[in-house]
Amino acid sequence: MSSKFGLGKGWAELQSERGQVPDFSILTGAERVVVKQIPLAQIGANPDQPRKTFTDAELQELAASIKEKGVLQPILLRAVSGRAHMYEIVAGERRYRASKLAGLTEIPALVKTLNDENAMEIALIENVQRENLNPMEEAAAYQNLMEKCGYDLADVVRLIGKSESYIRNIMRLTNLADSVKAMVERGELSASAARTIAVAENQEELAHKIVNEKIPVAQIATMVKQGPRAGKSRAFSSNNMDADMRRDIEARIKSALGTAAKITERRGGAGQIVLSFSTRTQMQEIVDKICK
Repeated sequence: MSSKFGLGKGWAELQSERGQVPDFSILTGAERVVVKQIPLAQIGANPDQPRKTFTDAELQELAASIKEKGVLQPILLRAVSGRAHMYEIVAGERRYRASKLAGLTEIPALVKTLNDENAMEIALIENVQRENLNPMEEAAAYQNLMEKCGYDLADVVRLIGKSESYIRNIMRLTNLADSVKAMVERGELSASAARTIAVAENQEELAHKIVNEKIPVAQIATMVKQGPRAGKSRAFSSNNMDADMRRDIEARIKSALGTAAKITERRGGAGQIVLSFSTRTQMQEIVDKICK
């Protein structure tokens, strides 16, 4: 955003260029996105924020910078209703937290209309591009996109711009026991070692052995092959059916109902079929065909 809109210059400089106008707007496509000074008391955190950990040291460092130079880049918010706050953070929670530490009462923000899925996408992309996420947060974020937004592996690959093998490997961390996840979050166990033991039955035992004996990853892989595997396959799979089968079923649904269909299957066989329509008339036609 900063390169396109010039927001990296700092709020004070932008205001001096604009005169004493309190707010200004930027036209992005069909929507006018307004940059405002929003009271911190009106802002709440995003429960689906991919990044969960913020160290005191980094927040204090940023707070010191904000005291001296101000907030150099507006955060991104969306308006919400039915909550204790008027706005929810989409991107920039670290700047928000540091601003509170710095004693600010308001913060420059872009206010944009976003649904839950769009907000989750933007928050994830911003954190991944800035490399702000630890491996467990990144894995959980991809899982959230798939489970809450109905995305499949190919969707995540296109959205994030990373390879399918990378996404598959990082998502193996979601299959770890909670105690092992905590070891990864604390930095005691490396992500590569954790991915290797994700298919093992005795994950916790292996994790402690790896940490205590400083076992290299190549040796860990051998230990896992020789040891007991989990009762169910713990290797991550985006779908139980293969891609050809899914495309065939989607094509049959389209032929029968006259509309595009998307199937998302989760582990265990559960999932959903999403049908698309462009008008209410088409929606009614689809409903009529299904009910018959």
